Amino acid sequence: MHIGPWSKWIFLKIRLIDDTLQNTVCKKKKKKKASSNAGTFSVSWKQNWNFTYAGNFGGLAYSCCCKPFSNFPSENGWIFPFALDDCGDYTGGEKPRSAPSNGLGLQESSAAVAAQDLTDAPVGHLKYAVLSGCAIIVRGQPRGGPPPERQINLSNIRAGAMARRAAQAQPDTKDTPDEPWAFQAREFLRKKLIGKEVCFTVEIKTALGREYGMVYLGRDTTGENIAEVLVNEGLATVRREGIRGNNPEQARLCELEDQSKASKKGMWSEGGGAHTIRDMKYTIENPRNFVDSLHQKPINAIIEHVRDGSVVRALLLPDYYLVTVMLSGIKCPTFKREADGTETPEPFAAEAKFFTESRLLQRDVQIILESCPNQIILGTILHPNGNITELLLKEGFARCVDWSMAVYTQGAEKLRAAERSAKERKVRIWKDYVAPTANLDQKDRQFVAKVMQVVNADAMVVKLNSGENKTIHLSSIRPPRIEGEVQVNVTVDYIRAATGPGEGTPAFAERTCATVTIGGINIAEALVSKGLATVIRYRQDDDQRSSHYDELLAAEARAIKNGKGLHSKKEVPIHRVADISGETQKAKQFLPFLQRAGRSEAVVEYVFSGSRLKLYMPKETCLITFLLAGIECPRSSRNMPGGMQVAEPFSDEAMLFTKELVLQREVEVEVESMDKAGNFIGWLHIEGLNLSVALVENALSKVHFTAERSAYYKTLVSAEEACRLRKEKIWANYEEKPVEEVVHVSEEKERVANYRPVYVTEISDTLHFYAQDVETGGQLESLMETMRAEIAAQPPLEGSYSARRGEYCIAKFADGEWYRARVEKVESPAKVHVFYIDYGNREIVPSTRLAAIPPAFSTRNLPAQATEYAFAFIQIPQDEDARADVVDCIVRDIQNSQCLLNVEYSGVTCPLVTIQFGDTKDDVGLGLVKEGLVMVDVRKEKHLQKMVTEYLNSQESAKSARLNIWRYGDFRADDADEFGYRR
Repeated sequence: MHIGPWSKWIFLKIRLIDDTLQNTVCKKKKKKKASSNAGTFSVSWKQNWNFTYAGNFGGLAYSCCCKPFSNFPSENGWIFPFALDDCGDYTGGEKPRSAPSNGLGLQESSAAVAAQDLTDAPVGHLKYAVLSGCAIIVRGQPRGGPPPERQINLSNIRAGAMARRAAQAQPDTKDTPDEPWAFQAREFLRKKLIGKEVCFTVEIKTALGREYGMVYLGRDTTGENIAEVLVNEGLATVRREGIRGNNPEQARLCELEDQSKASKKGMWSEGGGAHTIRDMKYTIENPRNFVDSLHQKPINAIIEHVRDGSVVRALLLPDYYLVTVMLSGIKCPTFKREADGTETPEPFAAEAKFFTESRLLQRDVQIILESCPNQIILGTILHPNGNITELLLKEGFARCVDWSMAVYTQGAEKLRAAERSAKERKVRIWKDYVAPTANLDQKDRQFVAKVMQVVNADAMVVKLNSGENKTIHLSSIRPPRIEGEVQVNVTVDYIRAATGPGEGTPAFAERTCATVTIGGINIAEALVSKGLATVIRYRQDDDQRSSHYDELLAAEARAIKNGKGLHSKKEVPIHRVADISGETQKAKQFLPFLQRAGRSEAVVEYVFSGSRLKLYMPKETCLITFLLAGIECPRSSRNMPGGMQVAEPFSDEAMLFTKELVLQREVEVEVESMDKAGNFIGWLHIEGLNLSVALVENALSKVHFTAERSAYYKTLVSAEEACRLRKEKIWANYEEKPVEEVVHVSEEKERVANYRPVYVTEISDTLHFYAQDVETGGQLESLMETMRAEIAAQPPLEGSYSARRGEYCIAKFADGEWYRARVEKVESPAKVHVFYIDYGNREIVPSTRLAAIPPAFSTRNLPAQATEYAFAFIQIPQDEDARADVVDCIVRDIQNSQCLLNVEYSGVTCPLVTIQFGDTKDDVGLGLVKEGLVMVDVRKEKHLQKMVTEYLNSQESAKSARLNIWRYGDFRADDADEFGYRR
């Protein structure tokens, strides 16, 4: 062991026991003696520090405890090759930690060891930070917490001072910029030392505690001298004042400086070396625009400071912007500033800060700046060895936060998984974590069910395979409250316990909250993304939330950014619906319109019984009570003036059948009449199925005598007869009785001739035609002009519209103009079948010629103007050539012309009418009969017999003259419809 010629000596007594030197506690100002021939020597103690020595002396092994001096004499310097974290770790007499010997009889001399992979805790002694070109901070190994740190200033040299911001408490002070070559010197030193092993010596310690010494790259002083390297590169100058001639280190530095000057390196070159770092807090007016301009692309950066585990200061390259970044999706324990200015760390705050510092401080990283809410920049820091955000969560140094999770771009599920791992292991901030008690069996957590009813925007009634109905609430969303057979996948996330009423709060029953998906689409996420619901915010310790909570947050963030639905800054549209259920006078006003409309679109809002429903008519924006025609359903129980009426057998089954088939589904209705209470009576169709017929076929209803006048009478009677023979359900106790002939006397009425002007726009091959009311023609022209002007000002983005069957849209016709349309079928993006709702024609177009209809021009503001009609009292011939002749004649006579129209009676798909030429008032259909182009459809209604007779006489005249279809005589069979018979 080499001992230099120090003027003041420290004596340490080491005594030999069984050929091994043992620890001796050295007390302040005590002196001990031992004989030198025994291999021991005497020392004098000056400071109250303990040492640890391990090695050989005089051929004998020994060890003792030690700590570094705080004020050691500076003659010839003193090498401190032991770890900084030894400070304060030992007391006298403790067994020293084992460590490899460096040949000097002292513990390993490195003061820094390269940081390990981010997934591992750093080992050895970490080189911590480079403050400037001539000052570094070193730290020791962590032992149960962050280790102490120590600043070492390089002796005999000076590098440029780094920039400093003026202290806010001192208004007279000013900002100071970087001195020339200061930043380059700092960067040179940072790249050379960070993560490397170094050895340092302390030569001088000032009265203020500032330590000066030399730093060597490696485990001992044989390594590269950092001060010499800096001077040689022209990044530091030598302090020549007070140079002693016998100091070889100083002489060597002066020689290197002269060489650097001669070579014009660094600061000795002709370049200025000035460097500007811009603090974004003071130089960027709109941080949000700055963040958005980077488009969430990774940018190179250097971590300059760590405020706490999840907040850092970073220098963005290559523009040198200094920004404060908060890690997206997480929050670490912080340091709370007290009123007196001191900071109080929350539990594990210091450990979390050290965890981030030891891995990222002054490291080259990449940062993705993801968002900037309320002037706070959120981002993700990516290191080649890992993602610090995930690691902080996994090690229990942070928790997920919902408000910033939505902007995290690296996969929020990874963060949730990391936090879940820490919770399960109960590490650090989760040491007292208690998992919520599971309240569901796994078999009850996921199932497939059929949607029976949508209660509101976040609740639905589903039917399980067992037949049980269950109310399901969508997890973690809150919708705005309003004063086909579909199979869905249900994943129950949690069950919200029932709550009793409190002061100002209502009571809630137990709620099963779940994630519902259909076709891979999360219903809750779809609602939130369209701005039709908001995401519930929970307490951080509340784990009862949706299993796709992060996707909901992300969807809400997109909806807010795009201003959709609830988040729109536009005025909220008012949706007015007229409820005319039970309003006799209003119902009478609507009746003629609904009768003329033929089949109308409707949505079933509620089912009162098997044959009584409430319908929403979107075209008329009204609610009506609708009774199924032609059948008699078992009556449900209901309150009567004389008491509760008992339900008839199978009434509940009939109501359930109707609910399951049509509740909240889109249907088509044909209104025939109205009862005295203002309820409409007619036929309801869903996907080609007549609900009246379906109830009779399932033995849940009987045929009513009023069905005799309908086109469905034979079908109803046949279905009823089959059920009666099988004695199913309501026919279970049926017994044949003598049939008494009952003659139903129908109310006689006169034919009403109420012709109104229409404009015929389209004629189909089946001789159905579409017409517009002349009275509303001006409204349509005004709407089309306004709509086209708006589209010209803001053309729709080509290809952005995704067509769906049944949706209203706008379509570009062959003339290059836009028209309102309805999607009837989607074969592919290149083949979309559309129906032009104001003109009645159809076309197959690519989706690139379609766009969303502007709300101001929807059917709510102006209903579809083209109404479908068919000719009354006539039949079209089956022969294709003869049919083509009829269609050509009609197209030539009335298409694109104004005529007069009168509704005579209802048909299966549309009203049947007579139509007159606008100028001569001649009957168009009667003219077709006279020319022998069509046959007469014989009607039996008494009030129509005058018209039927006129048509039959004209037909006989055409037959006699052998015109057109009659040129070969009467070709019909004796039981044809024209003779009063129907198959």
